[in-house]
Amino acid sequence: MALLEKGAKAPLFEALDQDGDRVALSDYLGRKVVLYFYPKDDTPGCTKEACAFRDNFPKFKEIGVEVLGVSIDSEKRHKKFVEKYDLPFRLVVDEEKKVVQDYGVWGLKKFMGKEYMGTNRVTYLIGEDGTIEHVWPKVKPAGHAGELLEYLQTSA
Repeated sequence: MALLEKGAKAPLFEALDQDGDRVALSDYLGRKVVLYFYPKDDTPGCTKEACAFRDNFPKFKEIGVEVLGVSIDSEKRHKKFVEKYDLPFRLVVDEEKKVVQDYGVWGLKKFMGKEYMGTNRVTYLIGEDGTIEHVWPKVKPAGHAGELLEYLQTSA
């Protein structure tokens, strides 16, 4: 499946977060949501990205933007990741790979000459009305949160 495009309706989902609490995209209607997909908890790139969101989290809150991270890791792995790095936002559990497939981020990847299926690092900005406002298809983990904030501040 291809990535969703700007203007598309964001697929609704209902899943659990790192605490076993229900998280549903429909609960965020009326607010902008940064929905970022990442490959694996507690790996170098994913940790850089999560910590950048953590460090910029007050700025996202200040402008009324929610941040949700999504990976196919378990609730237990998410919980350890959140606690280890003091992440202030929710991580969505997608062990069934439904959300990653609905958003077109599950696909063929290459690492050290080997091909495998996995989650591509993609971020969607979902508008208040539930449509995709912007897509970042090739994310650089370290500077991504700042890039998003800059976009949000200049497009407001």
